[in-house]
Amino acid sequence: MLPSDIRLETERLLLRLPRIEDFDRYAELQAHEEATRHIGGVQPPHAAWRKFLQMPGAWALQGFAMFAVVEKASGRWIGQMGPWRPFGWPGNEIGYAFHPDAWGRGYAVESAVATIDWAFANLGWREIIHCIAPDNVASQKVATRLGSVRKGPGKLPPPLDEARVDIWGQTRAEWDANRKRFA
Repeated sequence: MLPSDIRLETERLLLRLPRIEDFDRYAELQAHEEATRHIGGVQPPHAAWRKFLQMPGAWALQGFAMFAVVEKASGRWIGQMGPWRPFGWPGNEIGYAFHPDAWGRGYAVESAVATIDWAFANLGWREIIHCIAPDNVASQKVATRLGSVRKGPGKLPPPLDEARVDIWGQTRAEWDANRKRFA
């Protein structure tokens, strides 16, 4: 059973568990070549569906996963953000992916602050990471704005083990200091 009462709110965003009505916009994101360049590439709708089900499954089995990010003003699903720890992952990740029409508005940082706060408060994590492709400059900028630093190259589990990633991250103590700039 999903913990359906978990909701986070920021000034412009609502973060909640994924819902079936989010799928069409999620499928649009998964069909966008630039949006998926660093997260496994374009997915046809049937593959996007299976990938979409990962988050509700993780919520049900692990008690956490990425939140659906919804723009308050429009009510539209604009992406996903939050804690993520697949089997064999190199650490406790705060991951994210946003629909292209939401890019450039500061939504990634705004939603990351809320989910990092939630993860540290509710999951007992001592450190967070972001697995970022070396040429994904946009995600590196988000990580840097959050106060994360590049820790070095990382290794993902099969079948993703051929993907090049750098591990970015910070400890809870570092987040406590970095968080002050978002108050």
